Amino acid sequence: MTTNLATDSVIPTDGVVFYNLDKVRFIMKDATGLDVAYAYQDLVFADNAVFIIQFDGVNADEYNCYFNQDCIEANRITLLASLHASAELNKAVIHYKGKFELLLENNAETFGIRFL
Repeated sequence: MTTNLATDSVIPTDGVVFYNLDKVRFIMKDATGLDVAYAYQDLVFADNAVFIIQFDGVNADEYNCYFNQDCIEANRITLLASLHASAELNKAVIHYKGKFELLLENNAETFGIRFL
């Protein structure tokens, strides 16, 4: 197992990357003022599901970003620029990957995601 002291990421020799949720939380809050509403596996949802950050799975300091299809285009551009700037200051990279929509299931406890 190796530790990258510059990023505090831990990358085991077997290739598994441990996700640094605190770093993503800080970048989100710093860039947008939004908190993490929900985190599941490799996905981190911003408040009100405005956008989702997805851990890269290979590089601990690279993230993918998807915006809710209902997000106004001008707001998306502004939020994404802020996310890019905060990520850069924190030695990370955010890649815009597109849009998503939430699919509400029959009961209020489950939902699906469709990446567009």
